[in-house]
Amino acid sequence: MKKYFFVLMVFVLVMSLGGCKQDDKQGSDMTTEVTTETSTEEASSEEEKLVEVYLKDVYGSHNIKVGTCLSPQMVDDPELSKLITEQFNSVTMENAMKPDYIFNKEKSIEAGDLVVEFNSDAIKMLDFAKANNLAVRGHTLVWYSQTPDWIFYEDFDTSKDFVSRDVMLARMESFIRQVFEKLDEMGYLDLFYAYDVVNEAWMEDGSMRSNNWSTIIGEDYLWYSFYFANKYAPESVDLYYNDYNEQFKAGALVRFVETLVDEDGNYLIDGIGLQAHLYTFDNVFSYFKAVDKLAGTGLKIEVTELDVSLGSWQNTLDATDENLKAQGKFYYDLIKGFIDRVDAGTINMDAITFWGFEDSLSWRSEASPLLFDKDSNPKYAYYGAAQVKELSGYE
Repeated sequence: MKKYFFVLMVFVLVMSLGGCKQDDKQGSDMTTEVTTETSTEEASSEEEKLVEVYLKDVYGSHNIKVGTCLSPQMVDDPELSKLITEQFNSVTMENAMKPDYIFNKEKSIEAGDLVVEFNSDAIKMLDFAKANNLAVRGHTLVWYSQTPDWIFYEDFDTSKDFVSRDVMLARMESFIRQVFEKLDEMGYLDLFYAYDVVNEAWMEDGSMRSNNWSTIIGEDYLWYSFYFANKYAPESVDLYYNDYNEQFKAGALVRFVETLVDEDGNYLIDGIGLQAHLYTFDNVFSYFKAVDKLAGTGLKIEVTELDVSLGSWQNTLDATDENLKAQGKFYYDLIKGFIDRVDAGTINMDAITFWGFEDSLSWRSEASPLLFDKDSNPKYAYYGAAQVKELSGYE
């Protein structure tokens, strides 16, 4: 039976003055704020306590939103949707707002310009977010992947030539404008607090990724992407550059975001999104060296697609108890590192988004990367993410 109301049976030593063990005081600024209900039964010197832990409460106590990606399957399943509304206060559409899903080819051909039209899945999920008071991250506008080829060609016909630079810039401006205008017209724009303007434009060696945007417009397609987004997005929506393997690209990304300024030297960008598709064999300390470098830009930092796979990218491990404990400890250390920095004021972060919550629904399901198992039971990873150290795999 799936359970979404997480009641943790935690045994703590009762001190003579009713206090906590000294070990529990360590790192008290990071300790999860939880609701407790004391049992009336005592077993010798131990007292049984019921502890209710919800991610949105834990993160909210540090002014951080906590999110998940969202799919139609999740919305349609009453148990999954209940888990989402209990645990999270932010959502990102897993696919439905990517370029492949927002253009109407027939109407574009008829109009002679790109026509943005959100499909029924996007509307369903936006309605779900609105009904449940969930904030939304927009994902994504300009991307080399999951973007239809026909948008780059004369008459939207891939048998013809690429359009000119000027035509492609006009198409880019038109579709970015339409995204924000249509969300506003449909009554959804107020849900959005952030939008990924450009996704995955840089390689690990510091070079720019070649794609149709850069081929037709030139390398300044990145600047124009943010220029147009800044022109049409409301001030309430922060504009992000989003990328994976950010720990290997930090230097290149710092240099890149410094170019995203207008003629007065003002940033056209508000933040850097860290996808954080990590592995239990990764080094948390080394990862935070890159995070700190990116935070040094003064821009907001958001974790946008977090999951932690078992093992390494070369060698995925089985979901043994030992490996799952290592995952729980990794999540604990990672989230603690972010929250410590937020509390210390060394990083400007307002959201952490997990790329899903249940292993069976993950794009990396074979690596068991998320907080709940296939039956929606919380793993050590959940307690690590919730900052309950004694249940996260730590002895």
